[in-house]
Amino acid sequence: MSFDIENYFKDQGKNNVILFYKGNVDSDVINHVLDTVEDKLVQGNEQSRLRKKVYNVLVESLQNLYHHVDKVPPDFDDQTSEKFGMLTVQKVDMGYKIITGNFVHAENVGKLEEKIKRINRSSHEEIKELYKFILNHQRISAKGGGGLGLVDIARKTGNKLEYTFREYNDEYSFFCLNILVDDRDHV
Repeated sequence: MSFDIENYFKDQGKNNVILFYKGNVDSDVINHVLDTVEDKLVQGNEQSRLRKKVYNVLVESLQNLYHHVDKVPPDFDDQTSEKFGMLTVQKVDMGYKIITGNFVHAENVGKLEEKIKRINRSSHEEIKELYKFILNHQRISAKGGGGLGLVDIARKTGNKLEYTFREYNDEYSFFCLNILVDDRDHV
């Protein structure tokens, strides 16, 4: 193992964490995470518009984890999780950061990175057009999605998608996606 995933992930969201989760991502976990974060945003008297935006981006992020995670490497500590993922929701000055992490087969890294780079190169108008195009021409993939998730996150936040791929071993990388959700208008 080339690095410690848990410590790396925790370092990404050291301060003002309102939720940290690691383990199997299934429908019960998704519902619990959404309810917990919504409750914490309400308790923190967060404005309604930002609460809704955080909730919507969190839904997309969790769906990405649920639909697109690859199995864990054989030498990873947690072999009980069919769909292992990590999630941090953190309060920051400008809003909230949603940080997700999951394993990706090395052969899939290039394709995923190119997709994110394409999104990040696009203007907000281009992202809106890409979103409409995918909605109208979407084919459901073997993993259940039509490729809309990352585009929708960029569309809703208006921010670039920050990401890293950390090589775990020759066959796997650990993918971290760091999303800023602020209260600026973007949609």
